[in-house]
Amino acid sequence: MTLPMSFIQARHLVKTYGVGEQLVHALNDVSVDIEQGEFVAIVGASGSGKSTFMNMIGCLDQPSSGSCLIAGEDIAKMDANALASLRNRRIGFVFQQFNLLARTSAIENVALPLLYARDGALAGLSKQDRLTHAKERLEQVGLGERLLNTPAQLSGGQQQRVAIARALVNDPDLILADEPTGALDSKTSAEVMELLTSLNQQGMTVIVVTHEPDVAAYAQRVITFKDGQILSDEKNTARLARLPHIATPDHQGGG
Repeated sequence: MTLPMSFIQARHLVKTYGVGEQLVHALNDVSVDIEQGEFVAIVGASGSGKSTFMNMIGCLDQPSSGSCLIAGEDIAKMDANALASLRNRRIGFVFQQFNLLARTSAIENVALPLLYARDGALAGLSKQDRLTHAKERLEQVGLGERLLNTPAQLSGGQQQRVAIARALVNDPDLILADEPTGALDSKTSAEVMELLTSLNQQGMTVIVVTHEPDVAAYAQRVITFKDGQILSDEKNTARLARLPHIATPDHQGGG
């Protein structure tokens, strides 16, 4: 009997960079599996390899050697077009900076990635269908009454929720969040992390790259990098205590 493949399956990943005449091993023999529906925090100091690993699983870079399978597709064997297609179909990105178009409404910011959809059911949608899909995603993150607001009319937490809605608009399998609370205060950070937790409880795979223990505490599993290798990979048993207090956001524009 063949066992089902993990959603992310990394085997003996190595990534080297040339710095002058010196060869730097950003990743050194990293092997790990991440299952569909997990909530994982990737942590480590600057230079630990966590950002390089994020670039691998986000299809933004390729290994020097080893394999990295995303939903069964090996990124090491792909050209740039195939990587972009996999990235657009499977992954939604959330960054520390919200990267919203300043003079564009929330709904138009969220709909923008659909203009570039080239594969699957969302390719070639009409403008009205794109806006309808974007509206649904903004409602999903609790901003159904803020559709026409520009970023300047929204708080930092609301802007990050618009960014999360934009990450969801292509119906990805994975949300990959790189320091998603870095530009937010502690209260708003907690609201954003509770939203990501809610999405995970609805079945979304969530991977958060962070150096903040309070953010990592929301994950089911914490993978710690050091010197290009995995130092530890542990279940977060403390997370269970906070789960009953987290619900799907039904408010319309707090935080």
